[in-house]
Amino acid sequence: MARRNTRRAGALAVSFILAGCAVGPDYKKPQTWSPAQWQKAATQERSSALSVPTELEPDVQWWAVFHDPELTSLEQRLAAQNLDVLRASEQLAVSRGQLLLAGAERFPDLAASGSYSRVQHSSRQLQRIVERIGSKSPGLIPDSAAVGDATIPLLNNWQDGVQASWEVDLWGRVRRQYEAAKSYTDASMEERRGILIARQAELASDYMALRSLQEQLRITTENRDAAAKLLQLSQSRYKSGLVSELDVDSAQSELQRTNAIIPQYEQRIAMQINAINLLMGAPPGGLNAELVQTAGIPLVPPAVPIGLPSELAHRRPDIREAEAELHAATAEVGQAIADFYPKVTIDAGFGLQSFSFRDMGMWSSRMWNVGPSITIPIFQGGRLTGQLQMKKASQKAAALQYRKTVLNAWREVDNALTAYQAEQKKNQRLVEQVAADRRAMVLAQSQYRSGLQNYLQVLDAQRRVLSSQTSLAESTANISDDLVRLYNALGGGWETTFPQVQPKHT
Repeated sequence: MARRNTRRAGALAVSFILAGCAVGPDYKKPQTWSPAQWQKAATQERSSALSVPTELEPDVQWWAVFHDPELTSLEQRLAAQNLDVLRASEQLAVSRGQLLLAGAERFPDLAASGSYSRVQHSSRQLQRIVERIGSKSPGLIPDSAAVGDATIPLLNNWQDGVQASWEVDLWGRVRRQYEAAKSYTDASMEERRGILIARQAELASDYMALRSLQEQLRITTENRDAAAKLLQLSQSRYKSGLVSELDVDSAQSELQRTNAIIPQYEQRIAMQINAINLLMGAPPGGLNAELVQTAGIPLVPPAVPIGLPSELAHRRPDIREAEAELHAATAEVGQAIADFYPKVTIDAGFGLQSFSFRDMGMWSSRMWNVGPSITIPIFQGGRLTGQLQMKKASQKAAALQYRKTVLNAWREVDNALTAYQAEQKKNQRLVEQVAADRRAMVLAQSQYRSGLQNYLQVLDAQRRVLSSQTSLAESTANISDDLVRLYNALGGGWETTFPQVQPKHT
C-alpha cells in the first residue's frame, strides 16, 4: 500500500513538472467605470430638440441613419480602398507573424541534416589513442610508435540524422511569451479597427462639409440672381427718374460682391472633393463624377440609437487596445520573472555515420543521443533584475494609460452629446431668423418699388438674408457632423469583426 502511494505521488510530481507552473502575476480584467445613464441633456423630451439620442442598440453601419445612398456607398468601399486601413491590415499581418514565432517555441524543434566531408586525421592523435587502448589490452594493438610513423590516409565522412530540441517550460516562460504576443496581436487588431472607425467618421465629416458648401453655393447663386433682378429694377427706376444713380451703383456693387463669393465656394468644393478622393485612395478627380452633383445636406433622424453607457468599453477600439496592451505587459512581467529560474532543455538525435557511403544503410552505422541540459543564471551583471524592473514599470504605465483612455472616451462622448444638443438649439433659432429676414427683405423690396424706401434698406435686408441662410446651412451640416462625431466617440461600427471587403466602385 505504501509503495502504491509512493508511485502515485511520484506520478503526480512528474505530471506537475511536465505541466509546469507559470510564475508571475495572472492578468485580471480591470473594472471599467460607467455612469448609470447618459447625461440629462441627451434624454430631454423630444420637443426640446429635433433629434434625441436613445439607448436602443445602434446599427453597425451607423451612417445608414442619414439615408444618403452616396454616403453609404462611399462608407462601404472605404475599408477596401483607404490606404491607412490597408496599411493597418499589413501591420496586423506582421503581428500575427510574430505570434506564430512566439507560438513555435511551445513545440519541439525538429530538423534533419546530412553532411559529407573529406577528412585527414592527425597521426599524433591516433598514436595517443592507440597507446591508451594498448595499455589496457596489450598484444591486441600494434606498437604505437609504428602507428605514429604511419601515414593516415584521407577518409570520407558520411553523416545524416535527425536532431530534436525542446524546452521544458517549467516556469511558464514560453507560455507567458506567447500570452504577451497574443495580446499584442489583439492590440494590433483593435488599432486597425480604430483606424477604420476614425476614417469612416472623417469621410462622413468631409461629406457633410462638401454638401454644406454645395448648399451655400446654391444659396449664394440664388442671391446673385436676386441681386441681378434688383439691379434691373434700379436701372429701370433710374431711367424713369425715380431714383438717383447711387441706387444703380449700389445694386451693381452688391451684384459683383456676390459674384466674387462664388469662385471661393467653387474652390473650397474642389478641395473638399479632393480630400474625399484621398480618403478613398483615389487620385484628384477620381470621384468627381460622383460628388460634383449637388445634393442636399443629409439630415439626422428624430431618434438616434446610441446604446447603453455600460457598452462603451466594449465598443471603443482604443479602450480594447489599451486593455490588450495591459494584458501583454502583465504577461511580460511573468516572462521576466521566469528568466531567473533554471532553463531545462531536452535534446535528442538519431542518425547514421560511416566512412563509406555503402555502409550508410547498415544498422551498425547508427548513432544516437538523448538527454537534458540545464542552464542556471548565476551572474548576469544585473541584466535580469533591470529587465524585471522595466517590465513592472511598463505594466504600471499600461494600467495608467488604460485609465486615461477610459476617461478620455467618456470626455469625448460627453462633449459630443453636448455639442449635438447645443447645435440643434442654435439651428432652431437660425430657422426663425431666416424666416424673419426673408419677410423683411420682401417688405423692403415692396416698399422700394412703391418709392417708400431707399435702396440702402433693401441692400441691408438682402445681405442679412444671405448671411442667415448661409449660417443655417452651416448649422444644418454641423448637426449631422456632430452626430458623426458622436458615433465616432461611441466607437460605433464593426465592433467585433472587420467588414468584408467590398468590390471597388466602377
